[in-house]
Amino acid sequence: MGKHRDKKGGMAKSPVYTKYQLDEIDRLETALADHMEQAKPRRYAHSLSVAKTAESLAMVYGADPYQARCAGILHDWCKVANNEEQMRRASELGIDLGVEMRLVANLLHGIIAARELPARFPELPAEVWQAIERHTTGAADMSPLDMVLFVADGIEPLRPSTPGIEKTRAMVGKASLDELYWESFTGGIVYVLETGRYLYPGTLEIYNAHALAGTKPRGGV
Repeated sequence: MGKHRDKKGGMAKSPVYTKYQLDEIDRLETALADHMEQAKPRRYAHSLSVAKTAESLAMVYGADPYQARCAGILHDWCKVANNEEQMRRASELGIDLGVEMRLVANLLHGIIAARELPARFPELPAEVWQAIERHTTGAADMSPLDMVLFVADGIEPLRPSTPGIEKTRAMVGKASLDELYWESFTGGIVYVLETGRYLYPGTLEIYNAHALAGTKPRGGV
């Protein structure tokens, strides 16, 4: 990986990984390829791109690049399954988002992965699974790693360009991580409204939690 701008506009160094971490990244990428490359080649490419983007953002904003890379690799693991299968597994796991499950089927994969995959990859810390669980819904108390993965999922370079995505990409290294996340989070809300899709009520709860607490990020570029 090349150099990246840090949050003050300087150049961030490339991450230095231990042999164990490099081996683990290789193991996760191999597992992902076996699981997804043939069944969902575009999703597989997206996952690797998110992983690299999350790693880069972590270097810019002081999050753990290794955890960001691992979270990116695994974040869409359960997207191999169709919506019906995801809803079945979510029901078995006791996942309840407070609305009819079919309305939020596209939000389930991260939550399912965070429940199922720790048994397969027990060496990964809880922070990775939390970021994966929150990468579609967000939360009122996002950690730096949570925000890094959320943003990376939205701006990775394989995503087709839109004005909103380009605006968020342009903010990297100039705005704070809070501002970057807020731009990505609210941009998702705008997209849902503009396309007339169902808006998960939990999204409004998260928005209002920030607004009422006075923690809504301001500024940006």
